[in-house]
Amino acid sequence: MSTGKKVLIVGPGFIGWNVLDLLVAEGYTVTGFVRRDEHAEQIKASGASAVMGDLGDKAKIAEQTVKHDIVFHTATADHLPSAEAILEGVKQRAMKGQSTIYIHTSGTSVLDDGAAGSIKSDKVYHDNEKSEIDSVPDDAPHREIDLAITKAQKELGEKAKIAIMIPPLIYGFNPNHKRLTIQIPTLTRFALKHGYAAHVGKGAAVESNIHVMDLARAYIVLLHHLEKASPAQTLENPYYFCESTGSNEPSWHDIATLIGESLHSAGKIQDPKPKELTENLYGDVFGPYTGAVIGLNSRSRAVRLRELGWKPREKDWKRSYIEDELPEILKEETGDFKGYQGTVAS
Repeated sequence: MSTGKKVLIVGPGFIGWNVLDLLVAEGYTVTGFVRRDEHAEQIKASGASAVMGDLGDKAKIAEQTVKHDIVFHTATADHLPSAEAILEGVKQRAMKGQSTIYIHTSGTSVLDDGAAGSIKSDKVYHDNEKSEIDSVPDDAPHREIDLAITKAQKELGEKAKIAIMIPPLIYGFNPNHKRLTIQIPTLTRFALKHGYAAHVGKGAAVESNIHVMDLARAYIVLLHHLEKASPAQTLENPYYFCESTGSNEPSWHDIATLIGESLHSAGKIQDPKPKELTENLYGDVFGPYTGAVIGLNSRSRAVRLRELGWKPREKDWKRSYIEDELPEILKEETGDFKGYQGTVAS
């Protein structure tokens, strides 16, 4: 149980709201930094407080960080100013002699090999081998933010405990929240609009995956570890993968096949067979980032979380899609769908 420490969650959305629920259940005092009044009311109903603001409001984020012992950033892996604001708040606390735990959310798109669906890679990254993660290019997706955080970690030394959670493809559905993830639902909406399921290139590339509830529990396991660990221990390696698949990762062709077969069975499309996604239609999925988002090889192993006692226990991606996500998507009006317009964490 919590010792009464105060927690700030920047962006308690699809991932962070689930983390928030678990923290509240353990007795932490939780504040969510949110953009919309509607969501503020939702997290208040979950037992947290809400502060209204935008990710670009660096002064406000830094101010809120100073007031909290623990900070999670779960809004996006691609917004440097908000991460810098949290780090500024952590530094201000350090100047007062106050230690902070900061857990940032990155994503395994940082491992993108540029395959664009052409091949399945044999390269697998392990989070207990820091050098493997540090071997990725500085201009890899999410890497700019990750490097800013690791630089600040070195500067702060033992004055803060900082970790970077790096989830892969996230799936799953919490019926209490009614929120869907990004990649597979976007591909499903594309299929509903165009009449076929699609994949980039040959669809041969593979990505590890994780159910959002298993991921939420992983954040709590990581938090408890950081609470107990010495500051010196946390400096050795900030990276934590979180995957449930092991070597049984689906290819993007496998994912498109399930989408096609499921929509065909539901009477929504005539042909269940997936097809290659042509570049002129990238705007109806992830725009110029399509190749990196749904054509990458991204194979990760959560060695460190398993060593801490975490284990996945939710439905696999296929069962979750058929039983939970697809029924929700079929309730939507997707005829005018024009692709996903936000950023993708994984």
